[in-house]
Amino acid sequence: MSRRRLPFAFGTRFFVALLLGLIWLVPAWWSPRLIAAMFLWDALVLAAWLFDLLHLPAPSQLAARRIWNSALSLARANAVEIELENYSRTPVYASLVDETPLALRDQSPAIDIAVPIGAPVRQAYPIVPSTRGDVTLGRLFLRYRTSLSLAERWASADLGQTVRVLPDLEQARRYALYLIRSRQVEMEKRRRRQRGMGREFEALREYRQEDDMRDICWPATARRHQLITRTYRMERSQTVWIVLDAGRLLRAQVQDPSRGFRSSKLDYAVDAALSLAQVASQYGDRVGLLAYGRAIQRSVGVGRGPLHVRCILDSLAQVRGETAEANHALAARALLRTQSRRSLVVWITDFAETPTTPEVIEYAGQMSRRHLVVFAAVNQPDLLALGRSIPQTEEEMFRHAAALEIIQRRELLLRGLRERGVLAIDLGPGMLAESLINQYLQIKDRNLL
Repeated sequence: MSRRRLPFAFGTRFFVALLLGLIWLVPAWWSPRLIAAMFLWDALVLAAWLFDLLHLPAPSQLAARRIWNSALSLARANAVEIELENYSRTPVYASLVDETPLALRDQSPAIDIAVPIGAPVRQAYPIVPSTRGDVTLGRLFLRYRTSLSLAERWASADLGQTVRVLPDLEQARRYALYLIRSRQVEMEKRRRRQRGMGREFEALREYRQEDDMRDICWPATARRHQLITRTYRMERSQTVWIVLDAGRLLRAQVQDPSRGFRSSKLDYAVDAALSLAQVASQYGDRVGLLAYGRAIQRSVGVGRGPLHVRCILDSLAQVRGETAEANHALAARALLRTQSRRSLVVWITDFAETPTTPEVIEYAGQMSRRHLVVFAAVNQPDLLALGRSIPQTEEEMFRHAAALEIIQRRELLLRGLRERGVLAIDLGPGMLAESLINQYLQIKDRNLL
């Protein structure tokens, strides 16, 4: 603990005691000599305050620390614990104010806590992170007093630290478990029917009439003097790239009833990317991440396993929306340079209404020549609601017509991508994670790679 410039103050009971001394004014009305008794009373109160102040522990005899029991996740309630330990011989009662940023809670928390001798005590306060990435917490301000409460000391503890708010982990776990379990039986049945449709070698067996002649293994046939064919299974380990646009269009705010505050499209896109990365990793695929704005913000090479998913999680937590238009050409060139072998590319982005074809549409079409591209455009729910509404006034009619024109233009652009072999989908922010995971499972089920 460190002291402030004025490390002491008068307690509330000190002022109450001074007010009680005014009672001597009543008899002093008849006997002015009793005014001296009032001043004597005030002197005794002041002496008691000084005695109480001298018995208060020095700030160096108190130790404070901030404790985190779990990782911080966007829009998920959490708690921070403040631990205070008293190394003096006098128990104290403390009032604490922790300096927290607006990204964690609207107001700095105030805590009242009794601190005995020698035993650390903890008090928690709730937080709900509203922003991903690194946030900084400041000092802990402390006022403490004895049981007399005549005097109090002020101090502050330099507990400044930076903590990282991760994407919505709970949603990622929920989607991963629910979707995999719900489709496990169905996909297992389809795999049995599709035996041999994959291109990963499984075993050798005798040739059957329905087998493809191209699958005959001639060296094994020559050794056994009978036709032997290769059997294949669906590839267990494929490459999935998640390309995340962090440009200005993804900064648009969307009202989220479940969170109680407005979130950006980018927040939904980050949550969807994390959910998809977890599901793909559980299926044994290698997953990579490329997040970009005007420049490449985060790039994580392909890999698998819990440690790799954790690396993707840390990178997603630090993706920030930019005010400028994203450089889609830079992202496309970087991915094509990094990944030459055919892979699944899930591109989460959006495009503006322009007379010409948006740049991101052109590069998604070019990328489809080498990779299987899932182009996920995050739409604006307000625009769709306006297009479905019935106008009542002339002004509403013009807005309605403009909304329908934009929606039609988006559909034409996405239809053009589908004709070029891109799996283009237009998704609302709330359905982004679930829809992308379903699309990924369908691709795995149909062995499109």
